[in-house]
Amino acid sequence: MTPEDLIAVALENPANAEILRRLPDLGVPQAHLVAGCLFQAVWNRRSGWPVDRHIKDYDVFYFDDRDLSWEAEDRVIRQARDLFADLGAVIEVKNQARVHLWYRDRFGADYPQLKSARDGIDRYLSACTCIGIEAGFGALYAPYGLDELEAGLLRMNPVNPQPARFLEKAESYKARWPWLTVVPP
Repeated sequence: MTPEDLIAVALENPANAEILRRLPDLGVPQAHLVAGCLFQAVWNRRSGWPVDRHIKDYDVFYFDDRDLSWEAEDRVIRQARDLFADLGAVIEVKNQARVHLWYRDRFGADYPQLKSARDGIDRYLSACTCIGIEAGFGALYAPYGLDELEAGLLRMNPVNPQPARFLEKAESYKARWPWLTVVPP
């Protein structure tokens, strides 16, 4: 699978296409549409299903370290809610500059202070799910490549080794796409 192939499959989902088209209007730095709505489109296509099946939300990452307050991030979240309101999709917006401030409380593990939105993409639990497309139909970012994604091979991300959380997430994926292969950590 080439980056162009992945983008083409992802854009078959009208919500992905419209989010990417409008994302520059959000006006935040380093905006990317990331993860599940992209890689699940590939798995759905391979399964012979509609590309938007099982997609419960659409994740948007951005990076703005000028104001790390919750209030600043919440303003962007509310702006995104207005921008995408007509899509009927759940859009989850996260400023990657401030994840380290709340991650331990939510997930019980330390999280480094990131330096870019792509640093956040790099840290998904399964290596093949670390993907994002820049706002406005920009470049595909896939630090671990696309071979394991296409093959349905779930391997724990070496940058974020959390075996229990990885296995929990991998089993959740496998329940929806039984043909996936989980590589034990």
